[in-house]
Amino acid sequence: MKRRVFLGNAAKLSVGTFLISGSTFLQSCAGYKSKSYPGTPNFTQAALPYAYNGLEPYIDAATMELHYSKHAAGYTKNMNDAIAEEKLSYKTLDELLANISKHSVKLRNNAGGHYNHESFWKSMTPGGKALSANFTKVLESSFGSVSDFKNKFATAATGVFGSGWAWLIVNKNKQLEIVKTANQDNPLMNVAEVKGFPILGLDVWEHAYYLKYQNKRADYITNWWNVVNWEEVEKRYNFAISQ
Repeated sequence: MKRRVFLGNAAKLSVGTFLISGSTFLQSCAGYKSKSYPGTPNFTQAALPYAYNGLEPYIDAATMELHYSKHAAGYTKNMNDAIAEEKLSYKTLDELLANISKHSVKLRNNAGGHYNHESFWKSMTPGGKALSANFTKVLESSFGSVSDFKNKFATAATGVFGSGWAWLIVNKNKQLEIVKTANQDNPLMNVAEVKGFPILGLDVWEHAYYLKYQNKRADYITNWWNVVNWEEVEKRYNFAISQ
């Protein structure tokens, strides 16, 4: 993008609004241009990309079945109920999230829950996918080392009071940043304290781990690294910085 066009576009965008629309960036503080990103959640629940026992032994089958078929399915249903009740006509989920402050708490909670979980499933895969040499360098440049990154991310995740999420995002300056959100909020929402494009998120609601780990959230976080799909994370990162 030429500098003149970039500055012109940036001036037209409201500061602090950062989102992808359906499969596209629509607006951002950094002036990103709309461009398709494959696999962005829509308004329906996608099939789980692995069997309920696919993430064993790190995440147990009973938790996955309950999490996907009850909790996540409930968010999807309640989101669509709220959209119907409020007579909304957003074309994309991310456009809705970017305007969430205009709508009900019910819609905020459930649209966030739907997006967060749809992204969460894709960020994991049986056996995990190893970090590439290129993305290892990105993490090292941003956080000092991969170990330092994991420690900082784990600190954010364990530090969520009650229920919520820890996120690795690409922020408005196209830099990696670790943030956390309460309940089912996420960094795409216009109510988020820190906005950005989430490339990795960890669910630390008790329903995500309590059957196996009980109150040992730290153990859940430690074991979760074994199933992270770094290939998907890197794809999301490359997309975000290319805008």
